[in-house]
Amino acid sequence: MGAGMEVRERRRRYWTIQEKRQIVEQTLSSVSSLASVAREDGVNANQVFYWRKLYLAGQLGNNDVAEQQVPLLPVSVSEEQPPDADPEQDSSSSSGVTINIEFPGRTLVSVEGAVDADIVRVVVESLRG
Repeated sequence: MGAGMEVRERRRRYWTIQEKRQIVEQTLSSVSSLASVAREDGVNANQVFYWRKLYLAGQLGNNDVAEQQVPLLPVSVSEEQPPDADPEQDSSSSSGVTINIEFPGRTLVSVEGAVDADIVRVVVESLRG
């Protein structure tokens, strides 16, 4: 190294369990993306994904997964059939169930037939993140 050059030591940031939980809860209750929440808090987004995985598994401090504060999405039920629906096809299908999930300005997801709650949960969670 040349004379006059300064060496800076980079210090590792340690986050408390409470800080991790607060950041994760921001991603769960915010309309902002996980990446933007991470950036605002000065954390790598991959780290926040990992913390969220721990949080949802109940492994990030005192967390009861059943009591999580997850924002509810608006739901509407109508008897209307989509314009391209064939009434005869509905009567012949075993379930005749159609679920439309819309994230305004982002996407519309339609699920038809036998609906598995776990699959719908995974799809909605992936769209939220």
